[in-house]
Amino acid sequence: MSGRLLRLVCTAAVAAQAVLAAAPATAVPKPDPVTADRPVAELLTDLQRLYREAEKATETYNATEERLKRQRAEVTRLDGELARARLSLHDSRGAAGRLARQQYQNSTDISPYVRLLLARDPQQALDQGHVIGRLARGRAETVGRLTGTERRADELARKARRALDRQLTLAADRGKQRDDVTGRLDDVEELLASLTSEQLTALADFEKQDIDRAQQEVMSAPGAPSTSLEPTRAGDAALRYAVQQIGKPYEWGAEGPGTYDCSGLTSQAWASAGTSIPRTSQEQWAQLPHIPLSELRPGDLVIYHPDATHVALYLGEGMIVHAPRTGERVTVAPIASLPILGAVTPQGQRP
Repeated sequence: MSGRLLRLVCTAAVAAQAVLAAAPATAVPKPDPVTADRPVAELLTDLQRLYREAEKATETYNATEERLKRQRAEVTRLDGELARARLSLHDSRGAAGRLARQQYQNSTDISPYVRLLLARDPQQALDQGHVIGRLARGRAETVGRLTGTERRADELARKARRALDRQLTLAADRGKQRDDVTGRLDDVEELLASLTSEQLTALADFEKQDIDRAQQEVMSAPGAPSTSLEPTRAGDAALRYAVQQIGKPYEWGAEGPGTYDCSGLTSQAWASAGTSIPRTSQEQWAQLPHIPLSELRPGDLVIYHPDATHVALYLGEGMIVHAPRTGERVTVAPIASLPILGAVTPQGQRP
């Protein structure tokens, strides 16, 4: 990590500590007989499971929200096309009406063939016949345009209705998924509220021991994360954005600027660097180029859990910047804070 970036991290960390110090103290939970005698390891397993379920539900919600945004844009586009088609249909019907009136007004005219036989100047009559032919072709084109525009308007109307139905379905799905996230977070709060301050302290200590052990294993294994590779210019910009968010609260579904969830932080960090990446951790894992941990550069993304439900930015020297979970803040942590699935890079062509 460069000296400038290290100073930036330290400054942000100090600011975050000041924010935490200013926060009001939480009430000490009352002991729950159900959890009072449970082993710390068992409590930690349950708590981590609940956090994972909440994060998975959050990423599902985020994915639906992105699809809903795209569907709204599609509905708007189709509505615009339909409005233009209806205007064109109105013009075509007006032209067809004028044609019908002309045909009615000229219905008593003698035929061009008889006019040719009776003409004093046959050549002039032939020239008039060419004009009449062009008029006839123009009338045929007017009728053709009317028919084609009617078909186009009908098809666009059907597409617009289907797109709107899809939008309504996605909106309903998003509502159910929002309720799912809320319910799972309620389960987390219920478990935490049942623990004593001593149990909470023991949980934190036990989790730290697990992370320290996992970090040592990851950093000493063959193909360990790089501690020396430099970021690209875009990677450096994305990482600086993420570091500047240290201390801001985690909030599920949030993309900043005041709060973030894990993939909200990574997607906005890279957007600030001029690179658009997918919104959710699962899409980032599915769509961005995979790289081995040994090729990690600062700014690359580390994906966690078998179902790719958490993501962080690699800071360098075996550390990450991420928005951990509900109740916590954007922070710097060891890369092995969670079970690593793999790494991806938005940094384009790599030397």
